Amino acid sequence: MAESPSQSGAQLVSHGALGHEAESDLASLVFEMSQQVQMGMENMLKLVNEIDGNSVGIKEEIEKSKEFALEKKRVLEEEKEQFQKAAYTVLDMLSNRV
Repeated sequence: MAESPSQSGAQLVSHGALGHEAESDLASLVFEMSQQVQMGMENMLKLVNEIDGNSVGIKEEIEKSKEFALEKKRVLEEEKEQFQKAAYTVLDMLSNRV
């Protein structure tokens, strides 16, 4: 059976309207997704900046701790030398008594 031109035209208009509606829905979906992706990117950027800020503080604390540890090591080395000198002095005194 052959379709009449009016029926096929009506079907084309109907399919065209459905196609346009589907295209509009798809465009809306893509727009919403892009908005969500953009919000996610902005949130990640905030987190990255926060992490960077915290890492600077942590690096400063590590540097202070290193400096403190080096100073403590220097003081302990000096005390060790003083105790060794005192011990040698006592040993010398004891060996001279004999």
